[in-house]
Amino acid sequence: MSSFLQNLTRKAAAADAQTDPRIARILEFLRVGASAATEEQIRITEIPAPPFQESVRAAYMKKILAATGLRVEMDDTGNVIGEWPGTTSDIVMLTAHMDTVFPAGTDVHVKREGGRLLAPGISDNGTGLAALVALSKAFHEAKIKTHCTILFVADVGEEGEGNLRGMRALAESYKKRLKYVLALDGSATEYVTTAALASRRVEITITGPGGHSWSDFGAPNPIHALGRGIARFVTARVPESPRTSFNIGEIEGGTSVNSIPANAHMKVDLRSESESELSAIEVLLRDAVKAGVDEEMSAARERGMTGGSNLLNLKINVLGVRPAGELPENSPLLAALLAADNQLGNRSRRERSSTDANIPLSMGIQAISLGAGGRSGGAHTLDEWFDPAGRELGLQRVALTVLAVAGLEP
Repeated sequence: MSSFLQNLTRKAAAADAQTDPRIARILEFLRVGASAATEEQIRITEIPAPPFQESVRAAYMKKILAATGLRVEMDDTGNVIGEWPGTTSDIVMLTAHMDTVFPAGTDVHVKREGGRLLAPGISDNGTGLAALVALSKAFHEAKIKTHCTILFVADVGEEGEGNLRGMRALAESYKKRLKYVLALDGSATEYVTTAALASRRVEITITGPGGHSWSDFGAPNPIHALGRGIARFVTARVPESPRTSFNIGEIEGGTSVNSIPANAHMKVDLRSESESELSAIEVLLRDAVKAGVDEEMSAARERGMTGGSNLLNLKINVLGVRPAGELPENSPLLAALLAADNQLGNRSRRERSSTDANIPLSMGIQAISLGAGGRSGGAHTLDEWFDPAGRELGLQRVALTVLAVAGLEP
């Protein structure tokens, strides 16, 4: 079919969807049910889901998604998968990640401050998870039938060192049938992520003999070596276009102020719009740290260190790799989103980011990441907040986009 006929068909389908009374019922249900979605968001947020510890929240998501009428199961990775059967086996996947960036023991009790809700993870990703429930309820209430099967998925491992493990497993399991992926992440409706930002997380570990700060002075110090490497690396010039960044997010080492540490390590986040630039900045990091170790060993020899037993050992470990990818301009998924924005009077821009959508986009599967409505701020901090005012716009936007690509049956 020519691109002209494809566009004509999409516009006709979108027009039919806009006039279908079932769509009107769904939009009204989401408008009226916005406050119920907010209360569900509070309940979800108050169930801790630290990195690699999403099981309690997963059990709750399995229960409430099943209560909306979905057939729900949990896969071996820990993803909760609710199925809305279509008339075909083609799949539209609607996902929201369960994990947060906050460690075990973080106070996730939700506080109210005026119209705002405050708690770590309240928006990222309490908003997306509550939207999954609200949308499933709306589809059930409207008694719709779709051409594609829709999977409502609460997935694991989106944040940090989770390395998108939940989405990797989902994409591998369903790749032959997976047509579209919509990842609900946060609240924003003013933009949509259509391009995947490539990233690598690298852990650097340096070990040495350790010793007393006075009597063993002269022995090579892993923290000194790490510091020398950092000083070299942070002077690296990175391009503005393609945009590239680096961040040393964690540094640890040592046991006391008067002990030469036996180890030191750091974790570094590298990101770029270009895979080649990402590889280049990783090479710079590796070279800088190796040079830092060499400098510290040279300094130790100058202080009189002898023998080979005091050598520093360097270990570089890649903790995670997020691939790049981009949604085609002629994507039916993008057309569906733009049509939804037009119908709802919403204006949105396209952005590049690192989300669950990275995996399907890198595989050539059409995917976007978008917010589920409301306003928020302070993501990844203890001061994170969410304002539910206007959240129905986000819910309706997602619903229209999903149904446009899934296709309504009579």
